[in-house]
Amino acid sequence: MFKKIIAAVVLFALTMVVVVQAMEKENTSANQPPGVDIGFKAKDFELQTIDGKTVKLSDYKGQRIMLNFWTTWCPPCKAEMPDMEALHKEKGEEIKIVSVNIDPDNDVAGFVEEYGLTFPILLDKKEDVMKQYNIISIPTTFFIDEDGIIKQKIIGAIPLDKMKEYLSDL
Repeated sequence: MFKKIIAAVVLFALTMVVVVQAMEKENTSANQPPGVDIGFKAKDFELQTIDGKTVKLSDYKGQRIMLNFWTTWCPPCKAEMPDMEALHKEKGEEIKIVSVNIDPDNDVAGFVEEYGLTFPILLDKKEDVMKQYNIISIPTTFFIDEDGIIKQKIIGAIPLDKMKEYLSDL
């Protein structure tokens, strides 16, 4: 009898998870601010780097951009950072990596040093840009063409070969 009750509770819980996710998926596109999805012009923003320089997305106008949102504690973010650094070293003149950290209260500078990152790391201290781009999962990466149009939006870590593929499609 006890096993049947546990099975019923588990089945009910799983059913509720599916229903809630389906409802969220339907509401996401309705609630999503314009300009944060494929085919829209990327919204401009201004943030400071770790060393205090002010950077705007529009500073990279006319260039192909890989816009990445991440945190220091996220395992998939950690997994893709070495590949992002390799891409930056190999194609840094052809593309611009704009990396937005959304947990600047953690030791971002220590993370950057540990991973040997040389591309700019922007700090979203008030989470304004995260909200502007409707970031609900990390890492999230946008591939933006020379005209500022979002061509790809990828949620999750991206291996180096896929980064190159998405950039070659811009």
